[in-house]
Amino acid sequence: MMKDRVGDWTTEEGQKSLLAKSPLARVDQIQRPLLIGQGANDPRVKQVESDQIVEAMKQKNIPVTYVLYPDEGHGFARPENRLSFYAVAEAFLSEHLGGQFEPVGEDFQGSKIQVPEGADQVPGLQAALEQ
Repeated sequence: MMKDRVGDWTTEEGQKSLLAKSPLARVDQIQRPLLIGQGANDPRVKQVESDQIVEAMKQKNIPVTYVLYPDEGHGFARPENRLSFYAVAEAFLSEHLGGQFEPVGEDFQGSKIQVPEGADQVPGLQAALEQ
């Protein structure tokens, strides 16, 4: 079923087709800053995939903020991590789209949040991480 819906990764032709559809192959088309949230234990979207797109964006000087949770899988199950990601997303969107945001405050309390890239592109994020 996955081969029919997504593509056949077991053939050379299928692999080429999948790569052509991949965001990694289309990095040059990204025109706006990007926020990526990743659970390190995600069985569907592996961390290496997020690492690759972040590295490709950095090489093209495209702004990217990468938020990583070492104790999460696909989706953020822990309430502390969800709250911290929502705080980052709100500030990120405010910075890049305009509007107001609530400063982080205690939103990172109990969270395992890590920001390997782009903390400087989100107002107050670096300071909140250092607390």
